[in-house]
Amino acid sequence: MRTAMVRMVRSGLVAAGMMVATTATAQDAPTPPESAAPTPPRVSVSGGIVEGKAAVDRILFHGIPFAAPPVEANRWREPQRVVEWTGVRAATQDAPACLQNDYGWNHADHVFASEDCLTLDVGTPALTGKRPVLVWIHGGSNRAGSAKGTVWSSLVGRGMVVVSIQYRLGVFGFLPHRGLAAEAKGSSGNYGLMDQVAALRWVRDNIAKFGGDPDNVTIAGESAGAEDVSLLLATPLARGLFAKAAIQSGTPGFGLPWRPLKEAFRIGDQLDVLIGARDVAGLRRASAASLLAADLKLHDAKLTADDYLYLRTTIDGVVLPDSPDRLFVTAPRKPVLVGSNMVELDLPGGRPARDGFVDLSFGANADAARGFYRLDSPDPAPHPRMGSRDQQIATDATFRCPAGALATLLAMRGWPVWRYEFDVAANGGTGLTTHGADIGHILGTQRAGPVHLQDYWVAFATTGDPSGDGRPAWPRTVRGKPAYLLFDATGATPRDGDIRADVCKLQGGAL
Repeated sequence: MRTAMVRMVRSGLVAAGMMVATTATAQDAPTPPESAAPTPPRVSVSGGIVEGKAAVDRILFHGIPFAAPPVEANRWREPQRVVEWTGVRAATQDAPACLQNDYGWNHADHVFASEDCLTLDVGTPALTGKRPVLVWIHGGSNRAGSAKGTVWSSLVGRGMVVVSIQYRLGVFGFLPHRGLAAEAKGSSGNYGLMDQVAALRWVRDNIAKFGGDPDNVTIAGESAGAEDVSLLLATPLARGLFAKAAIQSGTPGFGLPWRPLKEAFRIGDQLDVLIGARDVAGLRRASAASLLAADLKLHDAKLTADDYLYLRTTIDGVVLPDSPDRLFVTAPRKPVLVGSNMVELDLPGGRPARDGFVDLSFGANADAARGFYRLDSPDPAPHPRMGSRDQQIATDATFRCPAGALATLLAMRGWPVWRYEFDVAANGGTGLTTHGADIGHILGTQRAGPVHLQDYWVAFATTGDPSGDGRPAWPRTVRGKPAYLLFDATGATPRDGDIRADVCKLQGGAL
């Protein structure tokens, strides 16, 4: 009791002393000026001044336009120069996603979307300095997704500038059409890729003002984003706009045959009928809602599932003047990471489409592939890491084998290439790996056992070589000597040789 009273007295004395001191200061000292609010971060970019917001460990800018709105007369045209604005443009809130249908997983992007969507986000540790830059191209089958959230990546906390870009999707971004080709010197179909090139030009011209090094830009993406990254490596339009590329679970064609432009025009023909348009002007007058509805009905007769409609690469004549495998002959050599997950997706079209998918994927070697998978036998028990037989077929033909073919092709031409396979269940569980499970390990803080994939990606983006700093060495794939790094729950293990070489050779090097 006495001790408590002493504490109370002492507390009262301290409080009284504080009151006296405060009173004296108020009476005797001059009134200090009001503290000025921190100046919001502002940057002058192509088009005008943007104002971002400061967070604890980064400065963020959302929804910066890098091209004019692709609407009305600009619908299905190459991106036009950004429209200048007056005053200061707020860049503190998420911008709308590009128009897309609702597939469930993308519902939030579907409900907050606009045809006026050619914007990008920037996250940077500071507006000064000369830091490595990572430009992220989101996935979503070239049909869905957005830039949202990427600039919160922990990569920014490690001293990198992160840019996440948006591009036209689905029928707005990848429609091949005879009438559109007639007004564009014969080319049509890859508007979304043109948007990505325009965004990279913006990065080249502006990123130094955000503390980034325009000469040290790495482009990276997963799934459709990875396909687009690999196509940017091939297209002559993107030369000189980036230094390195990370290709995660996607390749130039996902193992599918290239789509010639004359064949691609059949997709546009279908749209004309569905919309009831007699010419391009009619298509441009069509409502966005009617185009989205029609998009769900467009069909490629060679595919077993039209989920892949915009993943089958159209050789349009301008963005891709030739097939990517041929364009790589003259493309400048750049350091590349390429890989896939142990299990990616199920068969396109499901079990009923399996025979057609095997025919499409393996061509003249389809019977040999059926023998490899023992398709005349009852389904075996699922493999503990590679999943069911159908999952193995889908992953081999669409992801694993094309990734190996791309690594081999680039290595044969002297490119610095590092290949990986990722086998860690989502959220650290013990189940099978899933498509996209690697993203949280690269953009976030998830770890593969004692190894953080992000360490390799940071080293690669900084120096062009993913190895170093005491991590298990990542063997480079060189001509005649394939190798890869396996990321699994135990960490990272270097491996010599190819992955699933017996069946992959039956695909004939398809990319």
